[in-house]
Amino acid sequence: MEGPAPTSHAASGVPAEGRCSYFVEKKRRFCRMVAAAGKRFCGEHAGAAEGENARKRILCPLDPKHTVYEDQLAKHLKKCNSREKPKPDFFIQDINAGLKDEMENPEQLVPFSSLSEEQLENLIKKLRKASEGLNSTLEDHIMSHPSLNDALNDPKNGDCAVKHLKQQASILGNIEKLKLLGPRRCFVEFGAGKGKLSHWVDIALKDAENVHFLLVEKVTTRFKVDGKHRKKNSVFERLQIDIQHLCLNRIPVLQEGRLPVVGIGKHLCGVATGKPGGRLVTSKLTH
Repeated sequence: MEGPAPTSHAASGVPAEGRCSYFVEKKRRFCRMVAAAGKRFCGEHAGAAEGENARKRILCPLDPKHTVYEDQLAKHLKKCNSREKPKPDFFIQDINAGLKDEMENPEQLVPFSSLSEEQLENLIKKLRKASEGLNSTLEDHIMSHPSLNDALNDPKNGDCAVKHLKQQASILGNIEKLKLLGPRRCFVEFGAGKGKLSHWVDIALKDAENVHFLLVEKVTTRFKVDGKHRKKNSVFERLQIDIQHLCLNRIPVLQEGRLPVVGIGKHLCGVATGKPGGRLVTSKLTH
């Protein structure tokens, strides 16, 4: 499958004025970060510039997804977005972490990625044997919703964008089928990322009154969609916290407004969906 066509600047071999000259091969375009006056590269790609290698850049110890000048590390750690911040009232250590016995024996918990093929096959056999006779067949309910029709039919969207739109449309269709898509309620999006799922729920609700969105995400992310939320009847609130430590009962809007809660999410592990007493609509559509 071919990737997206290069931008006009990439095609001409020239970065946009005032922007970084580093060409990102994976994205087939120049970096879009601003370069300092008199510099060809942004701070992140300064090591690629001739004559700028005197100052060494290292991975940030708080978040290895970005780098920092080694001689400015101490200063950076004080303002890094990934630094530890005061805990909010709705933070309760390991409230959703699972059984206490499992937490006391962390050596028993290993990631699937560390298992050999033989170990995985044995685990699958054990799970199948343990589930024999259980009436636990899950049915797929792949649906759609008219709110996303225009976006789904937009020829500018690539295969990846269409896949995500289909997932979001299916979740909205299922929410509506369950009669959960309506006014005077709070939608909690777990693992919200950029918040696109909540964005489409908001569009589907049109002018519904008294709707609150809680976007739960454990890491700092680029909120590309947040700026589009301008409706008077909807309130969007970001909660930067791991689901493992989130106590919904302590969130003010749920304490004061007593709004019914609808949990939604596009990508969640089983542990995150195991708490009883609520509705969580997720998607596993991959094609």
